[in-house]
Amino acid sequence: MTAHPSPSQAGLSAVSDSILIVDFGSQVTQLIARRVREAGVYSEIAPFTQAEAAFRRMKPKGIILSGSPASVPDDGSPRAPQALFEAGIPILGICYGQQVMSHQLGGEVRPGHETGEGGEFGRAFLTVTADCALFDGLWDVGDRHQVWMSHGDKVTQFAPGFEIVATSDGAPFAVIADEARKFYGTQFHPEVVHTPDGGKLIANFVRHVCGLTGDWTMAEFRKTKIAEIRAQVGDRRVICGLSGGVDSAVAAVLIHEAIGDQLTCVFVDHGLMRMNEAEQVVTLFRDHYNIPLVHVEAEALFLGGLAGLTDPEAKRKFIGKTFIDVFETEANKVGGADFLAQGTLYPDVIESVSFTGGPSVTIKSHHNVGGLPERMNMQLVEPLRELFKDEVRELGRELGLPDAFVGRHPFPGPGLAIRIPGEVTKERCDILRKADAIYLEEIRNAGLYDAIWQAFAVLLPVKTVGVMGDARTYDNVCALRAVTSTDGMTADVFPYDAGFLTRVATRIVNEVKGINRVVYDYTSKPPGTIEWE
Repeated sequence: MTAHPSPSQAGLSAVSDSILIVDFGSQVTQLIARRVREAGVYSEIAPFTQAEAAFRRMKPKGIILSGSPASVPDDGSPRAPQALFEAGIPILGICYGQQVMSHQLGGEVRPGHETGEGGEFGRAFLTVTADCALFDGLWDVGDRHQVWMSHGDKVTQFAPGFEIVATSDGAPFAVIADEARKFYGTQFHPEVVHTPDGGKLIANFVRHVCGLTGDWTMAEFRKTKIAEIRAQVGDRRVICGLSGGVDSAVAAVLIHEAIGDQLTCVFVDHGLMRMNEAEQVVTLFRDHYNIPLVHVEAEALFLGGLAGLTDPEAKRKFIGKTFIDVFETEANKVGGADFLAQGTLYPDVIESVSFTGGPSVTIKSHHNVGGLPERMNMQLVEPLRELFKDEVRELGRELGLPDAFVGRHPFPGPGLAIRIPGEVTKERCDILRKADAIYLEEIRNAGLYDAIWQAFAVLLPVKTVGVMGDARTYDNVCALRAVTSTDGMTADVFPYDAGFLTRVATRIVNEVKGINRVVYDYTSKPPGTIEWE
């Protein structure tokens, strides 16, 4: 029986020039990975409990230690593997990362309440007091720069070998450096946009301090990944589940380029797609790419199983299980397959794994993360597992997918089921499909589609009183959602003008039978998620 690793155990591809990011539980660790990749260098995140194994596997050229909600002085707080400090490669500690590095190397960290100075949160200004490689070509001695602080504890005595190279009013050790060992620590967060030069500081670390060339590209990824797929699959068969979204489409085209007709795609039409989406997927893959495609019409199966389900996790898990069941059936029909390909992305993996490596509160389960039932005896092929969403789009363009398809807004695997809070029925799916189509049409007409990361309508389990043609109505409420984002890990509300929202609301209420009120969701991520369920 084939073993199926969990997301936290499954090793991602080794890249010779790479940076290991050790996660201590910060909410913005993913942004560190983004900044490193923006500098043209491959990066990977590992929970601190698995950091040493990741280090041995990756053989990185540098290490970044993340922030954390934990407190270094507390018993049982996270620590970095000591082997990392003994490896002879550059290390950058950010916030908690600076503190834990100082503590482990012989310095002192004290809680803010003990020092009598409290913490430092939000915008702050530091002054550069000495030169260091981290500042080369960017900051000079005497310069004053805005940064973003978020810490209660602070370093009160740095470890032997370090010197202070920048200070702020609330953090006398705002930046420390040990040039001999190429160890650096920032009390502020360079990964967030509120530190204007933060991305450049991280680029300095990975390129100038670590000596990496910054030539990690999608062309290189494509070439490397094709070789990996061929090595993994050999002459065996792969079945790929197409969801209709960008991720699974890019995965399918990449795998087809690697192994040709050893790949069979299965498009499960679960009745939870957007307007005319099923026809578009079939046309693109069967007619344009000539990829073997099985179109499974399974609306009755999915809607029947969703009947009576209202809990979001129950709906997600039912849909995920049913997907697997359908794949298993179709794999048998085409003569069996040894591998199941999925469009799992790096944020899916990150959100589904606790930074401690143990049980945690899951924000939401991802139907394409976590392995397969043992009875299937199939292995996973997940060629996009290392990529963020915008990188997948870049890879799709590299592969020649139409820009209109690659640039589509993200669409969740469970489809409209998680945009209908409460019970999912065919009638409610049809109502939502029409409202969503009007909304997206108006967005395109206004020239806003490419400025928005994701926009969609949600059909709420709420009815309100209305008046239409002098008659009383009692119908559904439709919520509109639109956000801007880089990778989906954080998101801001898109600032429509009132005229646009009025136009969309008027069309939906007039043209969609069953909706008599439209509202707009102004919640950012965090505290909300992009999807409603």
